[in-house]
Amino acid sequence: MEWGIIQKNPIGPIRIFKIDDLAHVRYLLPAEEARLLQQLNQSTTYLKPLVILAMNTGLRRGELLTLKWDQINLEGHILTVFGSQAKSGKTRYIPLNSAACEAMEAWKAVQKGEKQELVFTYNGQPISYVKKTFNTLLRKAAIPSFRFHDLRHHFASKLVMAGVDLNTVRELLGHYDIKMTLRYAHLAPEHKAAAVEKLVNR
Repeated sequence: MEWGIIQKNPIGPIRIFKIDDLAHVRYLLPAEEARLLQQLNQSTTYLKPLVILAMNTGLRRGELLTLKWDQINLEGHILTVFGSQAKSGKTRYIPLNSAACEAMEAWKAVQKGEKQELVFTYNGQPISYVKKTFNTLLRKAAIPSFRFHDLRHHFASKLVMAGVDLNTVRELLGHYDIKMTLRYAHLAPEHKAAAVEKLVNR
């Protein structure tokens, strides 16, 4: 239609299915997170820094596996995700907390001398598949119904439950539209309670 080839959209009358954008979000409960970290502390491979960085930055799997060392500024505590890597196509800057920095410093020491451009490698080779090793980790930690992508939900959920505003969460996740971020709003019921309390005439 935009090119003027056809005059009418043949699927125009079709009704689009309604999708619940605020569907259930899976994140780690405190006990599950403790078990996961306990198992990670026994790991000597890329899995430990990979998962810890995912939990503390909210990066997507593709962003993590294509991450290069020149994108991580450990002294400045900042990580850069270039637009070419991001789903939104836009560059974003993510602050690194102490847990993320500690994990990256330890992993960099392990890779010292290998002159690796990519952050996460296995036997010097790029990593393209983490499902098997991650599922093994989950099984050992007794965590059911959890995917690697849920680490991103875990990151956002913890921020919201800690009182971080949704727009900041949106920026950290790299969401183009805040509608995607609103799925986490239900995790901060005290904010809604505080809002309606303002209607009370004191």
